[in-house]
Amino acid sequence: MNRIDAAFNELNENGRKGLFPFIVAGHPDLETTIRLIARFQELGASGIEVGFPFTDPVADGPVIQTAFNHALDAGVTVEKIFDAFGKARDRIRIPLLAMVSVSIVFRIGVDAFLDRAGEAGFSGLIIPDLSLEEAATVKEKAEARDLRLAMLVSPTSPTGRQDRIAKTASGFIYYMSVAGVTGERTKLPPELADNVRRLKDVSGMPVLVGFGIKDPDQVRQVCSVADGAIVGSAFVRRITDAVAAGAPSEHVVDQLSLYLNDLLSGLPDA
Repeated sequence: MNRIDAAFNELNENGRKGLFPFIVAGHPDLETTIRLIARFQELGASGIEVGFPFTDPVADGPVIQTAFNHALDAGVTVEKIFDAFGKARDRIRIPLLAMVSVSIVFRIGVDAFLDRAGEAGFSGLIIPDLSLEEAATVKEKAEARDLRLAMLVSPTSPTGRQDRIAKTASGFIYYMSVAGVTGERTKLPPELADNVRRLKDVSGMPVLVGFGIKDPDQVRQVCSVADGAIVGSAFVRRITDAVAAGAPSEHVVDQLSLYLNDLLSGLPDA
């Protein structure tokens, strides 16, 4: 069974919700990226989104853009990412999703990218700038390789378009709590609950909420209606700050582990 499907099945069977960190591949380096994922797996994260560095990201705010630039300046490439993850495949059992620009996928070729992603141990992907019109073809190719294509849904999209996106997705729906780019927010919008419930009803699939989540209270709020929370910028910022302070790799992993444990405390008890 696909690991994304298995993760949600296990959460549902135990009446629990999931936490899904986002980190950038190669930030601060690929070895630390793998170590972070292995530690997050031990601590109880339900899955990991792995950002593939890109020069012109569509939905990523300044924190993640800075991390992308750091990785690119250090020479991180798609092939190096796949090589590093492929070598670590025996150690990593947690579902991995590639968050990647459509430009990267189309440059390499959809079939070739999906083949390499599967070989490297990824269970699915999210392509933020993939058009709805192109998504059906990519989804079909992904499903043929037992990969899932999660889809982003913006709160500002018309309801009809949101529903079409939800029905196209596989694995889960990534609902953006707020419109715009990623980044930490102080509060979540009041219409969040109604929108998440509607998407779940329309699609019959799990819905995760991301964009702006940074503390246990927000995790708790989101998980009262959604199947889990995605936390990105807050993780990436902490990595950047730790590296800027001269922290070695093991200290970066330890600091991020403490933060993950704090966020996990916001998950509702079964």
